[in-house]
Amino acid sequence: MAELTRKEAREEVFRLLFETEFRTEEEPTAIYSVSAENREIIDDVYIKTVYFGVREHLDEIDEMIMRHSKGWKPSRISPISRCIVRLCIYEMLYMEKIPAAVSINEAIELVKKFDDQKMKAFVNGLLNGAKDEIEASKK
Repeated sequence: MAELTRKEAREEVFRLLFETEFRTEEEPTAIYSVSAENREIIDDVYIKTVYFGVREHLDEIDEMIMRHSKGWKPSRISPISRCIVRLCIYEMLYMEKIPAAVSINEAIELVKKFDDQKMKAFVNGLLNGAKDEIEASKK
C-alpha cells in the first residue's frame, strides 16, 4: 500500500476511534493491531500518534467538548461526530504544525462525509470555541 495522504490518514484515525466506541472492553493497542491487519492500514506515524494520543488524553478532550458544546455531554453527541471532534481537538492541542483552521476544516469534511448534515454547524461552533480557548491559553 502506498503512503497515505494526511486526509486519508485522518480518516483512518477517525475509523479507529469510531471502532473503539463499540469495543470498550478492549485495549486501544489490541484494537489498533487487529484493525490495522484487517484493513491493511500501513504503519503511519500520524495515525499511531493521533489515535493513541486521543485515547491517552480522552478525559481532557471530553472536558473541553463539554465546555464548548452548549450543555451537551459528549455522550449526547453522535458517536461519529464525537470521534471527529476528539480527533480535531487533539490536533489543535498537541500538533502545533497543523494550523487549527486546517484541523477544523478537515473535521467538517469528515462530518459531511460520515454524519448527518445537521451536525456540521454544531461541530463547527464547538470546534471554533475550543480553538479560541486553546489560542487564549497559549498567550
